[in-house]
Amino acid sequence: MGNYPTGVTVVTTVDENGTPLGLTVNSFASVSIDPLLILWSIDKRVSSHDVFKNTDKFAVHVLAGDQSDICGLFATKGTDRFSNCDWKLSDQNLPVISGAAGVLQCKTFKIIDAGDHTILIGEVIEIQSEQKEPLLYHKRKFGPIPEEFYK
Repeated sequence: MGNYPTGVTVVTTVDENGTPLGLTVNSFASVSIDPLLILWSIDKRVSSHDVFKNTDKFAVHVLAGDQSDICGLFATKGTDRFSNCDWKLSDQNLPVISGAAGVLQCKTFKIIDAGDHTILIGEVIEIQSEQKEPLLYHKRKFGPIPEEFYK
């Protein structure tokens, strides 16, 4: 799957104590327009799996082309991720990271067991969109869309 180019997201939520959690995810896709649904999947071995599986809401950040540092930060284990980035709690009480190309705040719509992963489908309840190019992932490399792509 590393040969398949994708966008890069960071998904965030808060645990039962209000502590923000987040991780880098490239398994993100649209599902439905009506209602507006998206999905992403999480490995069952990830330490935050149970928090995400049991949450009633989460935020998906479509990272901007200049946010490879945020991608790496939220992909690194043992790091205090939120003390190393600019973020705030939204009106939905979700951690929202500054600078993303877009943020989709979702309420959990459905959870599906799928082998060694769990698929979370979210109903989008709030959208924030900036005029920024997205960050791409391909063959274990991250970067913005090349300018020549649009020529």
